[in-house]
Amino acid sequence: MKAAIYLGKENVEVRKIPYPACGDNDVVIKNICSSICGTDVAVYCHGPNTGHKVSVGGEFGHETVSRVVEVGKNVTDFYAGERVYPYPLYAKNDTGRAGNLGGFSEYILVPEAKKNHSLYDVPENISDRLACLIEPFTVGCRAARRGQPKEGEHGLVFGCGTIGLAAAIALKYFGMDKVMICDLSDFRLDIAKRLGFETCNSSRENLNEKAEEYFGTAPALGKMTMDVDVFLDAAGHESILDTFMDAGKIGSRFSAVAVNNAMRSVDMLHLTYASKSIIGSGGYFPEDVRDVMEIMASGRWDIESVITNEYTIDEIETAIRMAADAEHALNVVIKF
Repeated sequence: MKAAIYLGKENVEVRKIPYPACGDNDVVIKNICSSICGTDVAVYCHGPNTGHKVSVGGEFGHETVSRVVEVGKNVTDFYAGERVYPYPLYAKNDTGRAGNLGGFSEYILVPEAKKNHSLYDVPENISDRLACLIEPFTVGCRAARRGQPKEGEHGLVFGCGTIGLAAAIALKYFGMDKVMICDLSDFRLDIAKRLGFETCNSSRENLNEKAEEYFGTAPALGKMTMDVDVFLDAAGHESILDTFMDAGKIGSRFSAVAVNNAMRSVDMLHLTYASKSIIGSGGYFPEDVRDVMEIMASGRWDIESVITNEYTIDEIETAIRMAADAEHALNVVIKF
């Protein structure tokens, strides 16, 4: 079978490797579509240890939808031809393999396969292209949930990549009244507008003024400010936390999902007096998978529109470089 092998910074090679041997309790799946994650882009552009734990010399890719092609003799939960979403954390029976699942390989061995644990059924009314976005959308859904959204509240999302858009959609799904997305790319913000979101390009628009005009105002410590309940960071720039500390209203929450290892100082007295919260969001849980499938199956948003480019596995390096270009691409997929 063909498999993309990660060899380090700006170095991926498509090789022929052995088809996996299916044990008595195992399942072999064939990938249909796989999405390129921002962490795949990071390790390609910057080298190992800059994104997911992607091993040099190994398979990688973890955002995929697949079809069962072989089941072990003891397996009763799955059948050949069944379309499934492999849950990266558990699909290899090794949580350390989440980033090395093999989404950029033709086939994946799922050892000791378990229904709704390592593999989830994908509803028929979710297309193949849409289904390969289940994994990044679960990450965005978890970040939205961690922000504790309530009916009628307002949300401000920083970052208009796949996870930022997923978080914005989830905030609306959870009942928020108004959600704005902030980014520097007009190309990506145009997609957000078509999905029904208010947008702000903070490179040329005053975020505070636009947010106050859209959301209205509410009390902060010693002043009035934008009436935003949840600030959600899916971009990772250090200025975003500063914006929350300066412009967050009393009782507002900050949910951080972007990968950012910078050490920060926080004014705890301000945080205490303003009853504000800073919340981290990493990964996702089965409840997020269920919610994302409901969101996708509802047809309320044209989520497939976030996919802007499609390539074959032989074009994997071109595809990753395109995924890194925020002015010309949003989500990029590999079609097998």
